[in-house]
Amino acid sequence: MSAPGSPNNPLCVAIIGSGPSGFYATEALLRSELAVRVDILDRLPTPFGLVRGGVSPDHPKLKQVSKVYDKTAQSPDVSFLGNVMVGRDVSVEELKAAYHAIIFSCGAETDRHLGIPGEDLKGSHTATEFVGWYNGHPDYRDRQFDLSQPAAAVIGQGNVALDVCRILSKTADELKHTDIAEHALDALAESAIREVHVIGRRGPAQAKFTYKELAELGELADCDPVVAAADLELNAASEAELAEKGSRNIVRNVELFRGFSEIKGGTKSRRCIFHFLESPEEILGQDHVEAIKLAKNALEGEASRQAARPTGETEILDCGLVFRSIGYRGIAIPGVPFDDRRGIFPNQDGRLLNGENTVPGIYVAGWIKRGPSGIIGTNKPDAFATVDALLADLARLDTSTKPGGAAILAMLADRGVRGVSYPDWQNIDSAEISRGEPKSKPREKFTRVPEMLAVLD
Repeated sequence: MSAPGSPNNPLCVAIIGSGPSGFYATEALLRSELAVRVDILDRLPTPFGLVRGGVSPDHPKLKQVSKVYDKTAQSPDVSFLGNVMVGRDVSVEELKAAYHAIIFSCGAETDRHLGIPGEDLKGSHTATEFVGWYNGHPDYRDRQFDLSQPAAAVIGQGNVALDVCRILSKTADELKHTDIAEHALDALAESAIREVHVIGRRGPAQAKFTYKELAELGELADCDPVVAAADLELNAASEAELAEKGSRNIVRNVELFRGFSEIKGGTKSRRCIFHFLESPEEILGQDHVEAIKLAKNALEGEASRQAARPTGETEILDCGLVFRSIGYRGIAIPGVPFDDRRGIFPNQDGRLLNGENTVPGIYVAGWIKRGPSGIIGTNKPDAFATVDALLADLARLDTSTKPGGAAILAMLADRGVRGVSYPDWQNIDSAEISRGEPKSKPREKFTRVPEMLAVLD
């Protein structure tokens, strides 16, 4: 039999994960000139991955990309199968038998560790936990955060750190018309936090914030951004970085920080305080976080290759909450090789590797392929490149006709696992939108899987 992709033998592909990279991989397959059949599997009943569960509720425009994914999902050659966890409800070997190829696009689902004493104290959390909690992600619905503390620290210099800082710093009125989860809005309305410290190991010229997100901190109703003017005195290598071609975002960020340093304050009840050239050395406390011991750093090295080195000086910062936002890593799946050091599925150009050998018919895309980098749109060329690799391998794939989703649905039925189709999701979606209307919110999310499934009953 000839290679799959003909009307008589469509190319059957299972895509694991329904976030941006999964939908972009689906789009790439649909654009090929082959006959294809794509099934997108997700462990949650809801699609769209971090667009739903990771994008901050006060950034609704970033979520509009889901309208593009919606069109992809409604193609007659695409099916969504939610509430199905690979490795628990169905094995990788069973998927290999049902499909010509598998693309893992399951993202980086957990945070990196600081690796310092006290990291596991009560009151020390990952950014993922907090972001999932206020976004109504079922995994984090029941997390509890002690918002009675007067000060919190956020470790990291990226946009997720800014999201955490901004949500902690906004008033309930600023959030109440977003799609923030109701339980989170209620808790944040009672928050006693008055200072949020954003801590980075390098300087203002190396911070990874995007200008637009950073500028928002200067527009909050009841919070002033605070930067010490002395922290904005750059070394020669950092000045050279500002002068480099393509550094416009960094230049604008430094200008913003300089503007923040001139804010006198005094009229707003909250402050967001930026700390540069400081690294957490230990989280202090008995039964609960009480403070962080910070090591002061100096930058060494040439422009764009500077490293933060401890100077030997330290300081103690009092705070009762700590959120770490220092990067993400993937989670291993039974039956799939995993690079524990990098937190990804080992691969070469999107082809899964087992040692030095490629695994026939299995591919990776998105953060589980390259690590957590870029923005939502970065996943499109990445996923397209993976699909290019898959299509180049067609002659080496199993040429037999594959049953695809029909076989998987039969297995799930035998095991009592309830799959959620795309029309099912549309019913959940409509119910959430209806729940939000009386509150002038775009939606009121269901935050537990049984609640979602109850809509379908």
